[in-house]
Amino acid sequence: MDWQTYLQTWEARMTFNRARTLGFLDQVLTQPQPAQALGYRPGPGRAHIAWQLAHIGITEGLFATERLFPDQPVLFAELVPRFKGGSTPDDDIPSGELLKDVLAQSREKLFAAVRQFTAADLDQVKVSLKDGRKLTLQQVLQILAWHEPHHQGQAHITLNLYKAAL
Repeated sequence: MDWQTYLQTWEARMTFNRARTLGFLDQVLTQPQPAQALGYRPGPGRAHIAWQLAHIGITEGLFATERLFPDQPVLFAELVPRFKGGSTPDDDIPSGELLKDVLAQSREKLFAAVRQFTAADLDQVKVSLKDGRKLTLQQVLQILAWHEPHHQGQAHITLNLYKAAL
């Protein structure tokens, strides 16, 4: 498959995923108490719905900047410590508007970043993680295509638990 077809297929998958996530967020925001729904946790110490959604955007922003292009400034730097992988969810619940902004800006930045590559880059190591793993561009794109549905699913089941607890 040529690079343009690969890239278009990946972007189409990512765009489909984002539409589902934004539709889910809109569903959360129609709850009688949306802030309470966004902050709902399935158990003590577990991630709330807002953390799951912010984490999606923050992760994409990190890949678009410091992981693939370390010379680029990180998006939403003040939010990164709170929502990056391995962070502990706090009780400061972001608004729906902030979540939409994080999701929109990080996606725009991610697409722009990935479009800078070519087919020759797919099998090249582009990211070195702190745990020593090295990821090719193709692995990065596969992880990102999986990451959003994974966390959106966790948020979705959390919303179902919230509704059941009412």
